[in-house]
Amino acid sequence: GRKMGEYTIKVSDDFTYVDPVDKSISKQQGIRFLMTDGSRVIFRLSGTAGSGATVRMYIEQYQGDKSKLDLKVSEALEELVKVALELCDIKTFCG
Repeated sequence: GRKMGEYTIKVSDDFTYVDPVDKSISKQQGIRFLMTDGSRVIFRLSGTAGSGATVRMYIEQYQGDKSKLDLKVSEALEELVKVALELCDIKTFCG
């Protein structure tokens, strides 16, 4: 996988959501980057049929070191956020 900072992308995909209750399938729910350490970066549109849509960025990271659990979220996720911003290159599109 592609190495970005301290993270390595294990897989990326256009993910599908399967509702656990009614088993309905929602395709093209966003772009997902899964890292080798279990961290995830997800980009998805929020809004109705693309009208007035907002791009949402979800950052998830497992932390097994209990001494780091009290860090501010901005500090704990700083490196993964940098990776996410590099992946989406949003500064090129929005300034």
